[in-house]
Amino acid sequence: MVRPDREELLATVERSPRAAAAHDRDGWVGLFTSDGRVYDPVGSQPHVGHAQIGRFFDTFIAPRDIKFHRDLDIVCGSVVLRDLELEVAMAPAVTMFVPAFLRYDLRKVNGDWKIAVLRAYWDLPAMMLQFLRTGSPAILPALKLSQGLLGNQGLRGTAGFLTGFRRAGTRHKKLVTTFLDAVGRGDTDTAGHMLSPTAAMTLGDDDILDPVELAHQLDRASSTKINGAGSTVTVSLASDHGRGILFAELSRRGNHINRIRYFPA
Repeated sequence: MVRPDREELLATVERSPRAAAAHDRDGWVGLFTSDGRVYDPVGSQPHVGHAQIGRFFDTFIAPRDIKFHRDLDIVCGSVVLRDLELEVAMAPAVTMFVPAFLRYDLRKVNGDWKIAVLRAYWDLPAMMLQFLRTGSPAILPALKLSQGLLGNQGLRGTAGFLTGFRRAGTRHKKLVTTFLDAVGRGDTDTAGHMLSPTAAMTLGDDDILDPVELAHQLDRASSTKINGAGSTVTVSLASDHGRGILFAELSRRGNHINRIRYFPA
């Protein structure tokens, strides 16, 4: 099986911030497959198909200027991951800086790469708190955002967006960082107790890892960024083997990790 070309995949993904910066609605929506999905943020109701993705653009991209400050790109098969910070100008006096991870699942359609699924991992409650802390300058952009949500998404879509407030929080992040500390020092027994009985660990999406192999990958790892979105805690890591991004899936009320995916750079 021929592996997708890394530079070709990165070039496809790079068209997304370029079209967003140019406020090119047709160009941005056209990057997606006809059945494409946007989870932004992960945990909120997805936007499925070109019509819904177009309304997503109208609500969140068209009214504001967004800059992508990239830190790390990882390509694994036909998946592109980005560790970055989003600079979002909500109004002349209100600019948000949102630590985020983006996952693009790409698929070829008639010989061209398209985005089948876009997942944006960022902390909606933390972003809203940052927004409100700007004080009175936030009032007008908040009203415009509310109007855009209701006008473009309707009541059901607005409620679907608000489900993004339910995300992996401080307790879940602590569980993951404790797990990573144990793995990083080679204490696989302690790390194993934090996993559910059916937890799977993989390199990328598919290559099974046992605790010893994961410990080798994360030898003396330290986290450089962590956030929660939906049921996922995402961590940017630096270890003796280089950098990578780890996704940990957790149940909302449980005290165990249900799934680990690690993507090395």
